[in-house]
Amino acid sequence: MSELVSVAPAIAKRARRQRWNQFAKYFPYLDKMTVLDLGGTLAFWYTAPVLPRQLTIVNHVPDPLWKHDSPWLAVIVGDACDPPLPRLQGYDLVFSNSVIGHLGGHYRRDQFAEIVAYFGENHWIQTPYRYFPIDSFMACPGFMSMPIALRTQISLHWPIGTRRAQTKQEAVARNLEVEFLSKTEMQYYFPDSTIVTERFAGLTKSLIAVRN
Repeated sequence: MSELVSVAPAIAKRARRQRWNQFAKYFPYLDKMTVLDLGGTLAFWYTAPVLPRQLTIVNHVPDPLWKHDSPWLAVIVGDACDPPLPRLQGYDLVFSNSVIGHLGGHYRRDQFAEIVAYFGENHWIQTPYRYFPIDSFMACPGFMSMPIALRTQISLHWPIGTRRAQTKQEAVARNLEVEFLSKTEMQYYFPDSTIVTERFAGLTKSLIAVRN
C-alpha cells in the first residue's frame, strides 16, 4: 500500500512537467497571449514556467490567492459552462486542466465545449484518461473502470485518496461527481481538435484536445 501512496504523487509531478513541455511546443508564445482558463486556479499557474500576458480564470469557488491588484490577472467566480463574461470578448487561447470530467454529465460537457469554441479559436483542454490503471484520486488500480457500486465500497474502505467517504450515500455522491473521458468522447466534444495523448510508462495517462 505504501508503494501506491508514493507512486501517485510521482506520476502527477512527472506528468505536470511533461505537460508544460508539450504545451510549449503548441503555444511557444504564451507570454504574448491572452488566456481564458475555465475552472483553473492560481496555484496551478504559479507552477507554470511562463505566464501569459493576460490571464482570466473562471472558477465556481473563490480563489484564496487572489489579491485583486494584478493588472495582468482577473479571477472571476462563476460557472465554467456559462461564464459571466462579455459575449463579444475573445481570447488568444482557452485553457482547461482536469475540469471537463467534473462538470456533471453529457449535457454540461456539451455546454462547456460550446463555451470553449465561442471564446477562442485556439484551445488546450486536458482530462485524465478513463482507462489509465492508477487514478489520481484513490491510487487504486483500475478504480475509474469499475462499476459505481464497487467504487463506492472502495471509497468506504480504501485507506488513502480523496474520494474516501464515511457513509454509503457520501461515497456514491463523491464518485458520481467524477467522469473521466475516453478518446472517442473527447473527439466528440472537440471534433476540430487534435487529441494528444500524455503517456506514463508507455500507457496513456491523459488526453488533451488541442487546436492551434
